[in-house]
Amino acid sequence: MTPDVVELLRTGRFAEVHGLLAPQLRPLASPEALEAAWTAALAENGALTSTGAPVTEQGVTRVVLEFERGRMTLVTAEGPDGLAGLQLAPASASEPMAPWEPPSYVDTSTFEEQDVALYGVEGTLSLPFVSGPAPAVVLLSGSGAHDRDETIGRNKPLKDVAWGLASRGIAVLRFDKVTYGMTSAPADFTVYDEYAPAALSAFALLRERADIGPIYLLGHSLGGTIAPRIAAAEPAIAGLILLAGAAQPLHWATVRQLRYIGAAETTIEAITQRAQMVDSPALSANTPATELPFGVPAPYWLDLRDYDAPATAARLDVPMLILQGGRDYQVTVDDDLALWQAELADRPNVTVRVYEADNHMFSPGSGPSTPAEYEPAQHVDPEVVADIADWLTG
Repeated sequence: MTPDVVELLRTGRFAEVHGLLAPQLRPLASPEALEAAWTAALAENGALTSTGAPVTEQGVTRVVLEFERGRMTLVTAEGPDGLAGLQLAPASASEPMAPWEPPSYVDTSTFEEQDVALYGVEGTLSLPFVSGPAPAVVLLSGSGAHDRDETIGRNKPLKDVAWGLASRGIAVLRFDKVTYGMTSAPADFTVYDEYAPAALSAFALLRERADIGPIYLLGHSLGGTIAPRIAAAEPAIAGLILLAGAAQPLHWATVRQLRYIGAAETTIEAITQRAQMVDSPALSANTPATELPFGVPAPYWLDLRDYDAPATAARLDVPMLILQGGRDYQVTVDDDLALWQAELADRPNVTVRVYEADNHMFSPGSGPSTPAEYEPAQHVDPEVVADIADWLTG
């Protein structure tokens, strides 16, 4: 399909490219937005002169685009109902995806891994070689149909965390989201359905093991948002760890992120209209998904709209570690961390840390963070992993 996309872009058939996108992406990339992105690429690099052979790995296809004054890579991802991703990326994105390598803070001789079956999903338990029961952490990934490693291109941030903590004597259970590999969700699917059954099953499994001590819950991004809700349903939880936990409503955070990355105004207007529908008193379970962000059905938004993550966290009597990247544009210090702090500022058992150089994946860098920054292979900041481990064992 990717060579067809190149030809459609070259000949200005942007409405046809738009039609190839999965339904949930169409509101985010109007034909006008696609035309604006292609026009900007031509303005910077000159006319398209040739294209390389498409290379497909793990469902992602990359095509090198040669222009008069430069080179870019068209990256597309196949989904069950159309293109699940479409990006004009830097030339470096064309490089083959090397096998994931563990970060320097991992020592694979200090732990083993076991496959586990949870409610509706499969997972992996990283078990350290320690005497006595080990503290354990259940991991929740961010929004999207993530695997247990939260694989994002060449990177696996939750695997970094799991192996980094296991190297320091902490057991970690991570699992594929129920949406991973799901071709379509039930019409009444909610954010609670997306996370809670598998997470609560993970706690039940760990509670039965004699080699496991206190059990904590760690959520990243949307996983951090929903973590307090799961903790409220799990009496055995020993504490919460939130990595870039989103507190601003997801539908308005999407609008903010689109403005940040310079999306076309027509795209922003379309998403704003859908965000306004989420807040509308007229929203009901029967509201068409086509009128809502990402084409996600109304029950999901009704459930998420009625949930206040910081307020739920404030009602929990457990210690919390809240971590935030200073360069994160998806979940920010001003828009999200401030809301957590407003609810939890007076709690002596709440620790907040900001890593000024880190982006949304907690990988260090410099300058304003961009979507292209997620493409190169990188790892979770070693300071983040060390701080989590020290907090758990301190």
